[in-house]
Amino acid sequence: MQESTGGSGSGTAQGGAAPAARVPDRREIARHAGEISAFGGVRAVVLDDGVERGIRVLEFTTGGGLRFDVLVDRAMDIGLAEMDGVSVGWRSRTGFRHPGLHENADEQGLSWLRSMSGLVVTAGLDHTLFGGEVDADHYGYPPRRAVHHGLHGRVANIPARLVGYGHEWVSEDRCVLWAEGEVVQATNFGEHLTLRRRIEADLGGTEIRLHDVVTNAGFDPTPHMFLYHVNVGWPFLAAGTRFVADIDKTLWQSDSVAEQGVDHLRFDEPLPGFVEQVYEHQLIADEHGRHRVALVNDHLGQSFELDVDAHAFPCFFQWLNLREGGWAVGLEPSTHHVAGDAAAREDGSMIWLAHGERRSYESVFRFRRLTRAA
Repeated sequence: MQESTGGSGSGTAQGGAAPAARVPDRREIARHAGEISAFGGVRAVVLDDGVERGIRVLEFTTGGGLRFDVLVDRAMDIGLAEMDGVSVGWRSRTGFRHPGLHENADEQGLSWLRSMSGLVVTAGLDHTLFGGEVDADHYGYPPRRAVHHGLHGRVANIPARLVGYGHEWVSEDRCVLWAEGEVVQATNFGEHLTLRRRIEADLGGTEIRLHDVVTNAGFDPTPHMFLYHVNVGWPFLAAGTRFVADIDKTLWQSDSVAEQGVDHLRFDEPLPGFVEQVYEHQLIADEHGRHRVALVNDHLGQSFELDVDAHAFPCFFQWLNLREGGWAVGLEPSTHHVAGDAAAREDGSMIWLAHGERRSYESVFRFRRLTRAA
């Protein structure tokens, strides 16, 4: 993976992954503690204050320096994420807002911004990107001629049905921490889509594996769009943090890029009045058919890498929110280009799911300790 230059790229991230700490095997844990939670595990809690009150959370602790929270009542998205005590997932001013406070059509469809926080905020299942009205004749319900979508769709504010969570020893020296849930996005005379999500991390490990399956459980042909808004914030995001990717070319950028001229490859301090900058990059897949991008903090000696299936997520956006009070960088693998819903219907790129048809998404989030190159 090369350091992005807006073209094919040149240079590499310095160093590689530091050796992992030794992980005790099943017998060793049993001899010393008798309970896996002494080293790591998954714990269920409920948040109990402010706008977060009532949200079910699964706290993952791998024992390898990685901690993260799965927000069961927010589509099983990932909220807090820390590596070696350093917060990586963006903690925005909204907090992890309870979905019962959400109104999808409020603020001309921008109310999604009132609950945008955490490492992963999922967009979809039938719409991503900016909102607007699209034709709904395919649902065969005369009173509903159109569907009005808000920014990035509805799924992030739908609670999951928790299927289960815990740990599983797959061998004497490997234990997998896991959680699984199902999110249903449905209405009468409209879409009936399900998201089955499984999240895994190895005991002692430093990566999160996300396995998603989206299915049309209804009997009408239904549009499907999907995007992960992967948000990285302070203190992992700091002056000097670098964006690293294999970029073939940049397909589109917001007007604010030319107006502000702020670097998207190496970041400086937060800026007053900064207007978000967005890029659509065409990435080069690796030999395994994967798109891999990373943010590297050389001062901390840490990197965060996003690794997704290039076929499932052919498009990629980079989001810069470098404004004071909300400093973050977003990495956004997407099923569709930046022009969005109406354009995808017009050019034939919209994904239409028939009854029982499904799409699968296999993604990895890697948190690395770096060693300096010799």
